[in-house]
Amino acid sequence: MLWPRIRWPARRTWFATVARFTKTSRLLADLAGGHADHSWDKRLREYTRPGVLILDDFAMCAFTDTQADDLYELTSERAAAGRPMILTSNRKPADWYPLFPNPVIAESLLDRLINTSHALLIDGPSYRPRKRPRPADSTPTDPIL
Repeated sequence: MLWPRIRWPARRTWFATVARFTKTSRLLADLAGGHADHSWDKRLREYTRPGVLILDDFAMCAFTDTQADDLYELTSERAAAGRPMILTSNRKPADWYPLFPNPVIAESLLDRLINTSHALLIDGPSYRPRKRPRPADSTPTDPIL
């Protein structure tokens, strides 16, 4: 990506209007806070505004009714505005359906996500084991006599 020649604070603001990255759990917690303090509409607009919304760890666990409704509203708003989403998940899209408590919401939401998407399947070993500290060698250096 070519960055415009602008100062850092303005560049950061410019990038925030182009893309936003968040974990799905954090997005859902933020929208739940909006239900609690009556700022849900404002928070939803904040996730609808960026050109691209990237949701990490989508469908890690089952959704509550409220979470499913929030995801449906977000997906509908972004679809109506013509703004794409990128989802990362450790599950296949076919495995997402049982995670939604309401099958009608699940079908409608996943229809918007899956039928208008491009899937990129990355199959292979995780890079994370290479980042873990290695355990001390458990083999003794001196043989027991």
